[in-house]
Amino acid sequence: MNVNSEEWVENPTRIAYFSMEIALKSEIPTYSGGLGILAGDTLRAFADLNIPATAFTLLDEQGYFKQTIDEDGNQTENPDPWDPRKYCKKLDVKISLKLYDRTVNITAWQYDITSEKGFTIPVILLDSNLPENNEYDKRLTSQLYGGDSEYRLCQEAILGIGGIKVLRALHLQPTIYHMNEGHAALLAMELLEIYQKIRDDDTFEDELEHVKRKCVFTSHTPVAAGHDRFSYDLVKKVLGTGKHLELLERLGGKDELNMTLLGLNLSKYVNGVAKKHGEVSREMFPGYEIHAITNGVHSKTWTSDSFQNLFNEYISTWKGDPFMLRTALTLPNDKVWEAHVQAKKDLIDYVNLMSKTKFEYDTFTIGFARRMTQYKQPTLLFKDLERLKKISEKTRIQVILSGKAHPHDFAGKDFIRELVEDTKKLTGSVNCIFISGYSMDIAKKITSGVDLWLNTPLKPQEASGTSGMKAAHNGVPNFSVLDGWWLEGHAEGITGWSIGDKTNDNDEQKDLNELYDKLENKIIPMYYNDKNSWINIMKNGIAYNAAYFNTHRMAQQYALNAYLL
Repeated sequence: MNVNSEEWVENPTRIAYFSMEIALKSEIPTYSGGLGILAGDTLRAFADLNIPATAFTLLDEQGYFKQTIDEDGNQTENPDPWDPRKYCKKLDVKISLKLYDRTVNITAWQYDITSEKGFTIPVILLDSNLPENNEYDKRLTSQLYGGDSEYRLCQEAILGIGGIKVLRALHLQPTIYHMNEGHAALLAMELLEIYQKIRDDDTFEDELEHVKRKCVFTSHTPVAAGHDRFSYDLVKKVLGTGKHLELLERLGGKDELNMTLLGLNLSKYVNGVAKKHGEVSREMFPGYEIHAITNGVHSKTWTSDSFQNLFNEYISTWKGDPFMLRTALTLPNDKVWEAHVQAKKDLIDYVNLMSKTKFEYDTFTIGFARRMTQYKQPTLLFKDLERLKKISEKTRIQVILSGKAHPHDFAGKDFIRELVEDTKKLTGSVNCIFISGYSMDIAKKITSGVDLWLNTPLKPQEASGTSGMKAAHNGVPNFSVLDGWWLEGHAEGITGWSIGDKTNDNDEQKDLNELYDKLENKIIPMYYNDKNSWINIMKNGIAYNAAYFNTHRMAQQYALNAYLL
């Protein structure tokens, strides 16, 4: 289905979904982590639920980056190019916008997300690599989060302003514009200008209310540093003075342009991505009504083949209605274990093939894989290597690690080096490996194949977290700090285990002691000595967590609470 087909144009309900990154598939590296995964899973749920939408993002033909890790744990980044001609169709559309007081031309490609029932969500990828653009402008849509803040502002202008221009060139008339993070907030300014020209009104007051009625804004970060800010000197340099600087200062901040603030001021509905994140966001931006819609994952995408086969046999409607996974409590224990054994074998075979290591099928395996950055505390498990060795001497364990650090996150790169060094120190005691080249495919293998999913963020900095939800879809119990989604999904000894309490206090030593104590005295003994109790926790995770923490439920909440208001 083309985006400008009669079927699409006549559809009475339309969502324009804007996101700087969207994870379409592992072979298309237009995502860096959770934000892009969430966007892709959201659109897949839209397709399953027949929610008519068109998504807008950048082409990023050089990808995010291809990660390599040397023997000492040093991460290097190289371009990760992909060929849009293999996966997308070129659209006959071209628009232009002003950057640096010159014309930058933009074209677009279309990637279709199609459900099993045949409903399609078009994803429009904006492309500035045109012969008539200068060399700098050609590269503006080439790399996700590449370059400096100036490059980032140019990209955000292309996404927000250019995206609206392409949308109009395709004759789309959405009823709602959903900004997935502040990167897209300039789209609201473009809408203001469009409506101002239609009304020939210099005050913008009526236009402000009109735009707000059409915009939805989702924030994903509880950390102040995570909200994009640009100096007004840079805004003038890149966007010129035509974007009504006084209005930008009023809506986006007087001292600097805060893209989150801009989104807050130009949206009728604003939400965080977990209940706790909604609370934290209201504290960060007092006076704003900020709701919470907890994230989910796309059930079919993140469920391993062996568990898909199990669900198909016993819960036949689960793909279209993941809430039916609540009946997982009735699954036969032996069938659940067989499905897990197969997923684990697939992971162990992959690890041994890629690394020439000797991981074992029957050894208790802990998984930790996510963006490598300070608040994730990726090295917490290894703070006391002697204690970890003693635990493994008592009952064998092995650990699988993976994840990327942003090219400019030098602390994150240090964590990778430290983790690789720790794996060497544990040689002969704990089989441990860091897998490079983290991707959707590797994430799925790890979240479905380990025995226990570990998460150790600093509270309250985990906005939501979705890796644990993926694990739950595969019956893998969670062992996590009580933050983000785990505050809602945790039931001690039922769906998994907690590290620390529900307060915002962070006590590393206390958390570390609890982590080791529960591993040694509760979790690992149950795995080896009480298989039925372990399998019951696996089933609880599916029934209580996977049945709820999925993008079908999430998309329905957006439709009811945000889109249909």
